[in-house]
Amino acid sequence: MNIFASLKLAAVAAAAALFPTTVISETAGINQTALATRGMFFVGGEYAGPEDNRVMHGQMYVEVLTPKQVTQPYPLVLIHGAAQTATNWMMTPDGRKGWADYFADQGYVVYLVDQPARGRSAWHPGIDGELRMYSAQQLERLFTAPEVLGNWPQAKLHTQWPGTGRMGDSIFDAFYATQVESLKSDVETQELARKAGAALLDRIGPAVLITHSQSGLLGWVIADARPDLVKGIIAIEPSGPPFHNSAKDNPPAREYGITDIAVAYDPPISGATELQRERQTEPEAADMIACTLQKEPARKLANFQDIPVLVTVSEASYHAPYDHCTARYLQQAGVPADFIRLPEKGIHGNGHMMMLEMNNLEIAKMLSGWIQQKVN
Repeated sequence: MNIFASLKLAAVAAAAALFPTTVISETAGINQTALATRGMFFVGGEYAGPEDNRVMHGQMYVEVLTPKQVTQPYPLVLIHGAAQTATNWMMTPDGRKGWADYFADQGYVVYLVDQPARGRSAWHPGIDGELRMYSAQQLERLFTAPEVLGNWPQAKLHTQWPGTGRMGDSIFDAFYATQVESLKSDVETQELARKAGAALLDRIGPAVLITHSQSGLLGWVIADARPDLVKGIIAIEPSGPPFHNSAKDNPPAREYGITDIAVAYDPPISGATELQRERQTEPEAADMIACTLQKEPARKLANFQDIPVLVTVSEASYHAPYDHCTARYLQQAGVPADFIRLPEKGIHGNGHMMMLEMNNLEIAKMLSGWIQQKVN
C-alpha cells in the first residue's frame, strides 16, 4: 500500500472518530466480529414551530460501525427504503448477519441512517407531513410471498425468503414488527433527505451511497447536492421507472425523470416541463416494459457525470419488469451507470428485500466487488 492510500484510510477512520458519538458497543458480538466500536449521532435539523414551543425538525439519526482495521478508502452510507429503518441492514429477521456487519468485516466504515421524520429521526405533528403505513398483506404480496400472491411475470421465480413469507410465520412476523410509518409525500421526503444527507457528507467526507427502493430517490438528490463527496452510488431497485409510478403509466411521478424535486441538467432547465420525453416503441424483452426516456438530444445530469452508478435488480422482484429503464435513463443522461440483473451473476430467486433473504451475503459480496472495481 502506498503512502497516499495509507493516508486516505487514516482519514476515513479519523472521520468516524472525529465528532462526538454515543458508543453503543465496544465488544464484538456474533454479528460484529470485526468491529472496534458501534456509535451514533445526529446530523442536520432546524428549530420549527411556534415561538413559545420550538422543536427540532429534519434531523437524521446516524449509526456508525467502525471496524478494527479500516482497509477501504471510502465509507459506505446505507439508506433504507419506505416503511423501513436502519434495522434492514443490521440483521435478517431469522437472525443471520446483515449487510452492515458484512461490510464492516470487509474493512469499510459503515454509516446507517433513519431517514428524517422516520424511526429514530423524529416526526412532529403539525410540522412534518402526513404519514402512511403498509399493511402486512401488501408486504406479503410485494416482498415476502410474491411466488404465491404476485401478479407480475417474474414473481413465480421467488425462492429466497426464509420461511413462508405469510402472517403467522415467525420470520415474517419478526420482519413486519420492524415496519414503521413514513412520510406520504415523496417531495417532502426528498427535500428533507437532501438537506440531511448533505450535512452527513459534510461531516464524514467522501462516501459511497447504497440505497434501496424509495431511498433511490434520496441517493440522486444527495449526489446532486454534494457531487464532489459522492464517490459512487449503488441503487438497489430504486423507485421508478422514470416519469411514472412503478410499471404503470398512472399516476405520473418523478417529473424530473428520476426525482420529484429539481436536479441540475445540462443544458439547464427552469422547470420539469422542459424535459422532453418519449416512450420506446418496443420493450427490450417480453417481460419488461417499454421505457419513457428523454427525447434526443438528451440533456445531461450535470452533477452525475463523474459518479459511477450501479442499478441492480433481482430475478423475482416487482421491479424486474422496469428497473432497466432507470439505468437507461441515467446512461442517456451521460452518467457512467452499470445495470446488473442478479441472475446474470448466477444469483437466483431473490425478491425486493434481497438484503434480508437467504443468500444476502452472496449479493453483498457482489456489490463489494463492484465497488472495488469501479470506485476510485
